[in-house]
Amino acid sequence: MELRTLRYLLAVADAGSVTAAARDVHVTQPSLSRQLRQLERDLRLELFVREDGRLRLSAAGREFLPVARGVVAEADAAVETAAAIAAGRMLRLTIAAPGTTLTDVVAPFLATLERDDPMPTVWQEVPASVYGTLGRGADLAIGTTPPPEPLTGVALADLPVWAYVPTTHPWADRARADVNELVGEALLTQSREFHPRRALDQAVAAAGLGYRTLHEFGTAEVAQAVAASGRGVAVVSDDVRFGLHPVAVDGPHGAVHIRLYAAWSTGHHGAAVIAGLAGRLSTFCITRYGEAVRPPGVE
Repeated sequence: MELRTLRYLLAVADAGSVTAAARDVHVTQPSLSRQLRQLERDLRLELFVREDGRLRLSAAGREFLPVARGVVAEADAAVETAAAIAAGRMLRLTIAAPGTTLTDVVAPFLATLERDDPMPTVWQEVPASVYGTLGRGADLAIGTTPPPEPLTGVALADLPVWAYVPTTHPWADRARADVNELVGEALLTQSREFHPRRALDQAVAAAGLGYRTLHEFGTAEVAQAVAASGRGVAVVSDDVRFGLHPVAVDGPHGAVHIRLYAAWSTGHHGAAVIAGLAGRLSTFCITRYGEAVRPPGVE
């Protein structure tokens, strides 16, 4: 069975006659009739009922017709995809990132995509292994450490690590707090595998300090929820929730923050498309959070 003969079958079914179908597919009527008989022999099915020199689909032909349409459609899609790949275009884009980044950065950015952009899908991955997803099918990975060689990567934004407090907290009217003050509070953080926590740990260590009380949570959202109940100060990098008040955290070397990076495989066929989207994502972050998040060297 050849794809060409399946197209002939569809042509006859759609045109309603061999004569019209032959004209549509640019073959002679006898040749088209021979091809259809060969298709029936290959399939061992009688696809047509022949009456008075005319063809109409048999019951078997009507049942087989959707299968033929599916095969032809998949073949056409394969050709279209191959052409797009050869031209460096992308029809689909898989983005891998940690959960908070997906929620607060990637998802809002996806809402700005245009009709000609690739259709996106997302994978949630912990920060420590996010770049490994590029070897498992992801096209673009967003992490909080510089991408390792031989990946291509760019800095996207420097996002602050916030101390979130309820409106009843003494810091509810403050914009900033020092780590010297922060370590005296009951802190609600994520575990050490998440980079906002690592950034906090580094700032505290650089100041020669230790924590008084620290509670770990699996997600930044839960840490904020517990802070909203008045049980402590949530130190995370995600967007504010539950009516909390954000307080910027200052360490010995300046504001505590995490840097987002975009990374992709250097030899990816759609590298130019991915680079363009990464640049747009950086611009989106700067527009969303302000000039303060622009990394050095990013214009």
